[in-house]
Amino acid sequence: MMTEIKDSVVERGRDREPRAPDHVERYDAGIVESKWRACWEADGLYRVDDADPRPKWYSLTMYPYPSGTLHVGHWYAFSIPDVYARLQRMRGYNVLFPMGFDAFGLPAENAAIRHGIHPAPWTFENIPRMRDQYRQMGAMIDWSREVITCTPEYYRWNQWLFLKMLERGLAYRANGSVWWCPNDQTVLANEQVLEGNVCERCGASVSKRDLEQWYFRITDYAEELLHDTEALDWPERVKTMQRNWIGRSEGARLSFTLETGDRVEVFTTRPDTVWGATFMVLAPEHPLVERLTSEEQRAAVQAYVEQARRQTDIERMSTDATREKSGVFTGGYAINPVTEELIPVWIADYVLMGYGTGAIMAVPAHDERDFAFARAFDLPIRVVIQPEQGEPLEPGTMEQAYHGPGRLVNSGPVDGSPVPAGIPSVIDWLEKRGRGRREVNYRLRDWLISRQRYWGTPIPVIYCDACGMVPLPEEQLPVLLPLDAAFEPTGQSPLTTHEEFLRTSCPNCGGPARRETDTMDTFVDSSWYWFRYTSPDERTLPFDPATAKAWCPVDLYCGGIEHAILHLLYARFFTKVCRDLGLIDHGEPFLRLRNQGMILSEEGTKMSKSRGTQVAPDDLVSAHGADALRLHLMYLGPWDQGGPWNSRGIVGMERLIRTVFQIVVETAGNEGSDSDADAEEALRRLTHRTIERVTTDLDDFQFNTMVAALYEFTNELKRLKDGPAARTGAWREAIETLVLLMAPSTPYVAEELWERLGKPYSVHTQPWPVFDPALTQELLVELVVQVNGKVRDKLTVPAAISEERARELALASDRVQEFVNGKDPVRFIYVPGRLANIVVR
Repeated sequence: MMTEIKDSVVERGRDREPRAPDHVERYDAGIVESKWRACWEADGLYRVDDADPRPKWYSLTMYPYPSGTLHVGHWYAFSIPDVYARLQRMRGYNVLFPMGFDAFGLPAENAAIRHGIHPAPWTFENIPRMRDQYRQMGAMIDWSREVITCTPEYYRWNQWLFLKMLERGLAYRANGSVWWCPNDQTVLANEQVLEGNVCERCGASVSKRDLEQWYFRITDYAEELLHDTEALDWPERVKTMQRNWIGRSEGARLSFTLETGDRVEVFTTRPDTVWGATFMVLAPEHPLVERLTSEEQRAAVQAYVEQARRQTDIERMSTDATREKSGVFTGGYAINPVTEELIPVWIADYVLMGYGTGAIMAVPAHDERDFAFARAFDLPIRVVIQPEQGEPLEPGTMEQAYHGPGRLVNSGPVDGSPVPAGIPSVIDWLEKRGRGRREVNYRLRDWLISRQRYWGTPIPVIYCDACGMVPLPEEQLPVLLPLDAAFEPTGQSPLTTHEEFLRTSCPNCGGPARRETDTMDTFVDSSWYWFRYTSPDERTLPFDPATAKAWCPVDLYCGGIEHAILHLLYARFFTKVCRDLGLIDHGEPFLRLRNQGMILSEEGTKMSKSRGTQVAPDDLVSAHGADALRLHLMYLGPWDQGGPWNSRGIVGMERLIRTVFQIVVETAGNEGSDSDADAEEALRRLTHRTIERVTTDLDDFQFNTMVAALYEFTNELKRLKDGPAARTGAWREAIETLVLLMAPSTPYVAEELWERLGKPYSVHTQPWPVFDPALTQELLVELVVQVNGKVRDKLTVPAAISEERARELALASDRVQEFVNGKDPVRFIYVPGRLANIVVR
């Protein structure tokens, strides 16, 4: 049946001659869109051939979670990049534009609990519905390359990559202080904890807990991740966020000896100030706090540790001057490595275990937080940098810390050294005497991938009483997620009680063993999925290296700014790991990145299903057509900014499509019989200027102004269609160009009109129009301006100037204003490109 539809359409497109209709035909979006959707699917129009000799272009939009239905936010994120992918195809590229589903994760578990069903059927029932909605959108997706991350065919390669990273020391297990949600019974990333220690997903109060967890050693790639951002064609905002997250600092590592004999290492960017360190601060969760704490201080310290566990890192790192300083003396002391003085050791929440070493030397005279802490707890302040101008600094009268330039004082052998120029020589002095060593530190922490939940990739290791932790051999992959798990709202992963899953044998000794019950963070799924699109049926490796090298890196990646750090940083990390495994030959996943803004409700708030402000695209498509919705989303405003939804604007887009349809259908059979050279020249110039505008706006991702250019071109053609220009050879070029320019944005009506013009199927395989630079320069003419029939001025204007613009310029003329004398014109007579007559009384 599909083949019959395709053949019928193709034959009509090849053989049908354009003709003027016997009556005015009304465009029916429902019929046209259904017709061409069936044709494209039957024809495999969007199936991509790896052997195609044309240059490749890999466009990709972040894949969705299969929540069950697409909302206008999905349309905004996907239909507009679809426009650019279509443009590149028409430019002669072999374009890969795939789609899949980010199908693992906590939302499915929560939905399963809510609806009393297992996550697997809930997920797999949603996917076909969303797939149909993408087809309704008219998206240029090659569905033969679809990936679904919750299938064993996909997640076995998560496990394979994990084992390869374990072999290389890039995956490891360690104790860590982590955020724990008691409701979801899982670990949360810092970014998933909202103000007030609330779980982002379920709203439950969360707290810190020490657990043994699996990590990926992303810090091994910190320097490369930092350096390689420079060459990327990404928004500067995103690159800055990644650089700040990685947080490179140069300084020195110093060692302080505690009274207990333990040594505490401190990283500082200001080793020149160590002579001014008058106390030390440990993070409340530092492992040495318990040993160092005196019996007299133990109760106070334990209470403070519990208090700090209830705070987010963001709260603890706050620089808000009004935030009350808090801390507790441990009762213990450390030895300053350069002065050999005993200095008190405190704990305070502004020091984080996850940043640096979890300990700082406090130099209150020259660090703002240390200064405020010292003032709050009456701790000593010692000045070790004096500015070269102005009054000398005195600890008793200082109102804030000084961290400007100057010279070192009270610093023994390095007294008089310039600051900051002398810092390297201070580090040299420390290194020679074994008091410290030069070091580069990063804010970036290793990636915690353990999740105490069910709906995720099982981690492929077992625990044997005899052999300890044992990675599974590759031939035992995939470790299957049991689909018969009793999924009940106990708040605990079903894997912990699923005996058949838990009990296994050790691959080393054959003895009894138990499986790891943690699953992988779902960011693992999205850290390499674009490679799988290139060879989704590959059975021996995560992807075919030769095919991946041919298609990758991705030329254009589109998605939300909210993924600037985690997903994009993890994707870059995985790409570098895959390179080092010999699977690919490049180190960056996405050459270009473009971020879309957010579509808000009409009230300007975030759309919400529960508040009834979420907009369902299916209803809009039924009423106005998919093409109209695509145009409307483009026209809302700059794509990278988003904006409030406008329920009325889509009617204007539908009207534009109907106008284009009428112009093309009614004039498709026009003969180029008129020899009006001026009209023909003006129309041709208008056509080429429009090609230039539309092309430039598309390349700049200025979709709203691109739609404005189509609007203006259409309105001008509507004005000209009953005049001599419509009977010139330039008219046919103009209406064919209009259809081609609309093809990426409105694929359905463009295909229909291309057929009506008698052109070969398909419009989406035609070359993109190219403008002639000589024809984009506007011709200038002299416009005679009269007032009440008498010539009062002559203006040089573009030959194609509109009547509205001609009136505006004529009334703005100083010479004309003298004779209008502030009166309102009662009439404006305009002869295009020649004469403007203003009639006043």
